[in-house]
Amino acid sequence: MGQSAILQPIVALAAWTMIIWIWLYATRLPAMGRAGIDGKGMVGSTGPGLRADLIAKGEVKASWVTDNYNHLHEAPTVFYAVAIVLAIIGQGNGMNATIAWVYVGLRVAHSLVQIFGNRVIIRFLLFTLSTLALMALVLHAAMAVFH
Repeated sequence: MGQSAILQPIVALAAWTMIIWIWLYATRLPAMGRAGIDGKGMVGSTGPGLRADLIAKGEVKASWVTDNYNHLHEAPTVFYAVAIVLAIIGQGNGMNATIAWVYVGLRVAHSLVQIFGNRVIIRFLLFTLSTLALMALVLHAAMAVFH
């Protein structure tokens, strides 16, 4: 049995998420330094608390990368699950692989918009388009599994 083409966009989005993770720390740690936040002395703090501290000290853009990293663990989890189902049932090639690549491209674009300018209307449009692609993959998986 040949490799399902849909596995490539799965790995690509996972790799993009790791790039954003690196970007998060490359952005957040210097922002904490500029804001005078000493991570070594923090006890029991939470991500939202640190985010609020950074924003209060004028380091808003550092929170954008963190927000995007968190977003890559929301709807994309459905993408991973449905894409793997499509691969397992032999429906991960052709149109489904193309839709998966569109989804990944839209999520990468969403990341870049959020990190560099955070224009909400553009993010919303990209999120909506990516959700429509995800809905198509879910529909195709449902049609194949429940035929």
